[in-house]
Formats: sequence, C-alpha cells, structure tokens
Amino acid sequence: MTQRPPLIINRLDAERLQRLIDEASGDRDVAEALEAELLRGEVVDPQEIPEDVVSMNSQVLFTDLARRRRSIRTLVYPRALPETEDGVSVMAPVGAALLGLRVGDVIDWPLPGGEPARLHIEALLWQPERAGQFHR
Repeated sequence: MTQRPPLIINRLDAERLQRLIDEASGDRDVAEALEAELLRGEVVDPQEIPEDVVSMNSQVLFTDLARRRRSIRTLVYPRALPETEDGVSVMAPVGAALLGLRVGDVIDWPLPGGEPARLHIEALLWQPERAGQFHR
C-alpha cells in the first residue's frame, strides 16, 4: 500500500464520529480504521474546512481505480442512510476512506475480504461548509 494522503477533518465531525466509534459494536474493523484516520487527520473548526475537502454530508464524485467504477455518493452517518438515496455510511469501508480527502487525492483502502480499493476523488459536488452550513 502507498502512503495515505493527509486528511483535514471538521472538528464537529470528529467529535460526532468519536462518539459513534466508541458506541460501535460487532465488527470493529471499520471503526478502528476510522479512529486511526481521525488520529492522523488535521482537525480544524468547520469554518476552516477548505472547499475541496470531503466532510460529513458532502456529495462526492469518485472512481474506484481498481474496479474502474465511478460513483457519486453522499457521506452520511449510519442513522441518515435510509433517507439518503445516494448515501454511503462513514461506518462502511468506502465511506471511512472518503472522509477528509481532497479533490485529486487517491487512497488505497482495504475492503472486507482483504481486497483493496483505490479511490480517486474527482469532484466535490456539494459540501455543507462551502454552503455555510457549519453545524450540519
């Protein structure tokens, strides 16, 4: 695996995600990977999030280069998944991989079964912070 790109994470997202990680039960692999990402990420106030960073509730256009599959997904908390048509949970492997990346970044991320994904962030179609929604 190659070195992972640096991450920038909204402080409110980081606090909410840490609570979610602490309450996770069952298969803890994604929770532990997400916690490791939170620890290595630069945590900043919501108003300081650059406009090209994937934060919670952002709609992202990305390509899985390993599978040559392009997707548009909105990164959501698990509770919002049922009402988000294009949602991907931050507690799913691909969702955890997207958090904190910037447009242009590529990340190698393990999927269940050990097969890696190689995700390339192509565009951020919507981001709450860019829309002035700092507490979403």
